[in-house]
Amino acid sequence: MRVELDHVQVAIPAGGEDAARAFFGTLIGLVEIPKPDELRGRGGCWFEIGSQQLHLGIDADFRPAKKAHIALRVDGLGALQGKLAAAGYAILGDTPVGGRQRFFSEDPFGNRIEFVEGETTP
Repeated sequence: MRVELDHVQVAIPAGGEDAARAFFGTLIGLVEIPKPDELRGRGGCWFEIGSQQLHLGIDADFRPAKKAHIALRVDGLGALQGKLAAAGYAILGDTPVGGRQRFFSEDPFGNRIEFVEGETTP
């Protein structure tokens, strides 16, 4: 049996789609993908990350995830860090893991996100 990650869903508050598109699409550079017809009426938005997807779903009782988080592997970690800081997002550095630099920030809704440099080491 083979198991692979298909998508991760992160909660956002109702009406947060424009802010999500500005952050994940414009600032981070993810490509938005259309939601299936049967799910469009629920709100939220989806983004492609390589062969996986990030689903941002509306939660009527939204509370930001402060510990649980997604980690996005990026090339040009320093440039992204500068971009986020210039846009007013807090940057929290952390100890490198496996020789890779990383930092934490939050999306516009307070959900924790980890950004990790480059490829994993064997």
